[in-house]
Amino acid sequence: MKYTMNRRHFMGTAAASTAALAIAGRAHATTPFTMQAAWINDAEFAGYFLALDNGYYTDEELDLTYLSGGPDVIPESTIIAGRADLALTLPDTTIRAISEQGAKFKIIGTQYQKNPLGIVSLKKSGINSPADLIGKTVAVPPVNTVTIEALLKLNGIDLNEVNIVPYSYDPTPLVRGEIDASLDFTTNVPFTISTLGEEANSFLIYDYGVTTFNDTIVVTEETLATKRAELVGWLRASRKGWEENLADPTVYPPQWADTWFKGTGRSIENEVFFNEAQKDLITADTGVFSMSEEAIEKNIEALAAVGISGSREMFDTTLLEEI
Repeated sequence: MKYTMNRRHFMGTAAASTAALAIAGRAHATTPFTMQAAWINDAEFAGYFLALDNGYYTDEELDLTYLSGGPDVIPESTIIAGRADLALTLPDTTIRAISEQGAKFKIIGTQYQKNPLGIVSLKKSGINSPADLIGKTVAVPPVNTVTIEALLKLNGIDLNEVNIVPYSYDPTPLVRGEIDASLDFTTNVPFTISTLGEEANSFLIYDYGVTTFNDTIVVTEETLATKRAELVGWLRASRKGWEENLADPTVYPPQWADTWFKGTGRSIENEVFFNEAQKDLITADTGVFSMSEEAIEKNIEALAAVGISGSREMFDTTLLEEI
């Protein structure tokens, strides 16, 4: 199995044989299938790890290759190049690729109903809403420039009123007082800050108008046409993995200390915190990966605020009806 390992502020190399071990000893699946994750191995992808370990993809006759991501991986590129059948992406980058570059993509589901990205600060800073960012220095990953622009515009804040600097997924400058806040996962970074001796505060950008999904499930139109059964099988197996994982988010991360999470430099306590924090952002009354018409429209409206032109035709919910 192939891995590209890199982790925000925790770097390390995971065992290259992890995914192979996860399916070792099980019946040989009939159809090779590759998924590209959006980031390197952590609790963000726990449902897929569980589905691999428990053979749920094999049960769907899929021989799954799991490719981890990282800051140097553009998920959409892997499906364009044919290195993966499916990728987890940011909706803004995918929709922009469709509308501005003519990319033949379809969004067939979403992992996060609510984007876990938010503004993270120290509690003592008093930053509790977008308005509190005026006059402050905020570190933002280059890939999320559009996200911070949307947050500010939707809340009536001029971009020039906030000092935006590059962010390398390291909360140390925040703890040292070199920056006032950062744009990062609220499901993860607050725990890291606590280990550095400070108390964190955060709010979701979703709650302030940036009503977008995250880890959208994207395929090319060609894959949708030629591998529909495999895609439905992947969705079914992955949903089963997520439902089992989120039933008790404390159970599985400790079991992956020497496999999926090996070498990341992060504690299992951190992964448990992450897994618990993301539960309410993933679950939906209609099942994991669901995309309601209302939620799709909210995504389109939020992206339109920063000039990204999306449409209902970019989303395909029909496969979800088959699982």
